Amino acid sequence: MQDVLYHFHFASGPDVSCSVSAASADPAGFPPWTALEFEQCPNCPLQAASSPQCPMALRFVPLIEVMGQLHSYEEVQVRVETAERSVSKLTTVQRGVGALMGLLAASSDCPHAHFLRPMAHFHLPFASEEETIYRAASTYLLGQYFLAKQGGVPDWELEGLKARYLALQSVNAAMARRLRHAVEQDGAINALILLDLLAKALPYSIDDQLDEIKATFLP
Repeated sequence: MQDVLYHFHFASGPDVSCSVSAASADPAGFPPWTALEFEQCPNCPLQAASSPQCPMALRFVPLIEVMGQLHSYEEVQVRVETAERSVSKLTTVQRGVGALMGLLAASSDCPHAHFLRPMAHFHLPFASEEETIYRAASTYLLGQYFLAKQGGVPDWELEGLKARYLALQSVNAAMARRLRHAVEQDGAINALILLDLLAKALPYSIDDQLDEIKATFLP
């Protein structure tokens, strides 16, 4: 995955930055809320004996260290830098942190977030709901194309994509419970809630949204 830098500029200061790369974190000395069995997701397939820490929680540790004391509706200028471009947006803490949390979650080793990894590789900050559905469906269908090329049975009806987002809802709910033990203010919690709202809506709205997008493909 490409290196991504999120830079947060506050009118009241100080500025903070968080770098995202594919490097795995060292679990030694990490806070108790990262333990796998601490508010473990009910659908988690991992075992503490082989995975003592929650892989998604580990990805959130650097973020929580710098953003955990921020209020969700505080205004912030967010600049996202990659090797190819820089994207800037004046927004709230919950939306800026939400964009970063989505990237951290998608690039984690959580089994339920693995399907999001291609989207993390081609990260689009501050995507709208329509853009997210377009990217999720396109990415999933490209994966099904590769599966068919390898002799597998592709899922052209997107049923697997809908099921994955339904499973992700349980992950988001459990992660929100974890983070309540890790933060002093609501910025990170509300950011995760915004991500969860999309995960809840997507399985039921994807067909309608794709019907609207279909018009752009017509002659």
